[in-house]
Amino acid sequence: MSVQHEPVQRADFDQYMVPNYAPAAFIPVRGEGSRVWDQSGRELIDFAGGIAVNSLGHAHPALVKALTEQAGKIWHVSNVFTNEPALRLAKKLVGATFAERVFLANSGAEANEAAFKLARRYANDVYGPEKYEIIAASNSFHGRTLFTVNVGGQPKYSDGFGPKIEGITHVPYNDLEALKAAISAKTCAVVLEPVQGEGGVLPADQAYLEGVRELCNQHNALLVFDEVQSGMGRTGELFAYMHYGVIPDILSSAKSLGGGFPIGAMMTTSEIAKHLSVGTHGTTYGGNPLACAVAGAVFDVINSREVLDGVKSKHQRFKARLQEMGAKYGIFSEVRGLGLLIGAQLSETWKGKARDVLNAAEQEALMVLQAGPDVVRFAPSLVIPDADIDEGLERLERAIVKLTRQ
Repeated sequence: MSVQHEPVQRADFDQYMVPNYAPAAFIPVRGEGSRVWDQSGRELIDFAGGIAVNSLGHAHPALVKALTEQAGKIWHVSNVFTNEPALRLAKKLVGATFAERVFLANSGAEANEAAFKLARRYANDVYGPEKYEIIAASNSFHGRTLFTVNVGGQPKYSDGFGPKIEGITHVPYNDLEALKAAISAKTCAVVLEPVQGEGGVLPADQAYLEGVRELCNQHNALLVFDEVQSGMGRTGELFAYMHYGVIPDILSSAKSLGGGFPIGAMMTTSEIAKHLSVGTHGTTYGGNPLACAVAGAVFDVINSREVLDGVKSKHQRFKARLQEMGAKYGIFSEVRGLGLLIGAQLSETWKGKARDVLNAAEQEALMVLQAGPDVVRFAPSLVIPDADIDEGLERLERAIVKLTRQ
């Protein structure tokens, strides 16, 4: 038996891996559409989507085709050169959005790192070195690099790693008055998720985003939208900013962009982009031909009215049934979100028990997520069949019945 097919088990994680994760007791080994099979052959329905990553489910034929075709051509050339899949993807993103320029990276954190560095570099070049402050939202999430974790408003992720990066302020989400009080001539950027993901699946209010855009204009600050979780069709529009009609200066994308293959993108205007001149920023793997070929195929499938309208109708299917369960069992006080980024807020009685719901669901062969201790999160494939939604929600109800009887 070759080494790459040597049997492994869940216990090997505890023996060989850094203990910064606590993975489930089973190991998924195969997926097709919205179904996953583990080592024992058990079939599960996937409402987690790799945390809003598997935008077209598992082993989608268009993605498999794009990857295998590119695998026979060229894998990596570095950014000393460019490559065809990267250029095709950039043209697609520019053609469909406000953006005029694209920077390709490997992850959401890297896309955000590029966005925040660009915001500071632009302000430095245009207005001077004093304009470097960033305002972000409390309870936000922007990645795990030292810069992005400090911009994210969650001390549990940023504390304990030495001095914090200076010039970052946090204000409550959806609170325009708080932002008005914090913004100044020193503010280079306001960074927001149009829908807070890790923070509890909280969509921004329309008036709030419109007000933020106006404040940024008044103070010559850039508006940065982190659409790592809300982008690429997740809300029923290609990007969530289109849902609101509020256009940012810089936007980050990842997760669903690659449909499971690691990729990130930072998008902006030509005027802002020119401040990342040759040598100011870089990445070894960003713009990788394999990743870009897959992302191009993802884009082609998602950027259609059929898929985007389907996301909106599937949202209603989820929401109606989850609200029904919430009322019947007293477990959910609110069901919120946009498209197929949905959060079910646990009621007062069930506060802090999102992990219990996850575990109970897994016992019923269903994969779901949490967004903090009080919210059960759903981020399935954007093309999940209605039959799989119904079956998955049946399994969730069985899990809830067992929990409520304990």
